[in-house]
Amino acid sequence: MRIDAGFGTSERRQVAGLYWQAFGAKLGRVMGPDARAIGFFETSLNPDFALVARAKGGRMLGLAGFKTKEGGLIEGSFGRMAQAYGRFGAAWRGMILSVLERKLQPGVFQMDGIFVDQAARGMGVGSALLQAVVAGASKRGLHKVQLDVIDTNPRARALYQRVGFRAVNTEYTGVFARVFGFESATRMELDVSMARPGKNPHLPL
Repeated sequence: MRIDAGFGTSERRQVAGLYWQAFGAKLGRVMGPDARAIGFFETSLNPDFALVARAKGGRMLGLAGFKTKEGGLIEGSFGRMAQAYGRFGAAWRGMILSVLERKLQPGVFQMDGIFVDQAARGMGVGSALLQAVVAGASKRGLHKVQLDVIDTNPRARALYQRVGFRAVNTEYTGVFARVFGFESATRMELDVSMARPGKNPHLPL
């Protein structure tokens, strides 16, 4: 396995599909139907904010998106959303999605989604991507890595805890719980200086 920075134009559709495979259950009622959502994400991906895990032959296994003050993995403007859903559809979707927005903190490497192909789960892809995320934060002189994990994904939370993330606060979706399918999201944080070095010699960052 190796970790590359970014992905090619020809891989946009694949990345959008993997993103929806991971987050469709969470966003389906807002961003569905599937074909329209995948089309929207395909046009909104920014490869400059992605770390990609690949098998030896180059097959994509998973991806970690991140966000800094320069931008993030998903950069869906109102115009792009309107192209996919119409102006009215873009307006109400944008309003609801704003509930999930988190303000970027100074000195923080904010994760913008991590997802692994179903066929590659159990291979250590998620752990390798998290190692690369920590290395990327350190390279940029950032002190912390932050991410959000929802209450219906205990497997992901267990992975983050094994790597060294700790919970710092929990926010509740309130009246939007039925829309998103989860009741709370916990912000987890990792101090880059305290992270254990990764064992994968092929991490490029």
